[in-house]
Amino acid sequence: MSGPYYPPHVAIPHYEPNTTPLPKLLVQFGAIIAVPVLSLLAGARQRNPALKNSISAQLTFCWFALCGFLHLFFEGFYVVHHATLASSQAPFAQAWKEYALSDSRYLTSDPFMLCIETLTCLVWGPLCVWTAVSIVRTHGSKGFRGYDTRHLLQAVVCVGHLYGVALYYGTCHFEETMRGTSYSRPEWIYYWVYYVGFNAPWVIVPALLLRQSVKVIVHTFRVAEIASRDLE
Repeated sequence: MSGPYYPPHVAIPHYEPNTTPLPKLLVQFGAIIAVPVLSLLAGARQRNPALKNSISAQLTFCWFALCGFLHLFFEGFYVVHHATLASSQAPFAQAWKEYALSDSRYLTSDPFMLCIETLTCLVWGPLCVWTAVSIVRTHGSKGFRGYDTRHLLQAVVCVGHLYGVALYYGTCHFEETMRGTSYSRPEWIYYWVYYVGFNAPWVIVPALLLRQSVKVIVHTFRVAEIASRDLE
């Protein structure tokens, strides 16, 4: 049984259609994400009042808080429940079933998806949280303390996100061009909005933040080099 998924012959045992209408599901999923991220931002602003003066720092904190939440809980849910996802009506399961219209591998326990999502949950999730904590600890600090771990962690996580998206898009492109297999329904909303659009932020934002971190790290090394020369 394949349900509404592609390719048409894909086997998805025990598939049950979602019982929640799509508009309600989107609002529900948005609220599940927004509440913890905004709550964490409020706590971060209280912990470090200097964050209130920087919209950029607050947006960066929210980005890593969002990534940490999604990696640990949403993608973690997939890793734990991948075998029963197709029949479940839990909010996260229904969200995965809706997204799987653009990539049915999420409902077939595909080995690549399990490996990359497990890695994302166990490695990139905690590192995103650590990066968010580092932003709160170091923002507004003077001297090298302001650059101690934040930009190193930020650079590592951004490279990881870019690499993960490259693998994700690359495997789909290979399957479609070399084997003629498409995992996405042909409607534009599923390919361009779900598959391309929902993953695009993990290309654009990490690229911008990686550029920022590289500039800060290079500047820090230059300052340290000048300081060491002055001491000689």
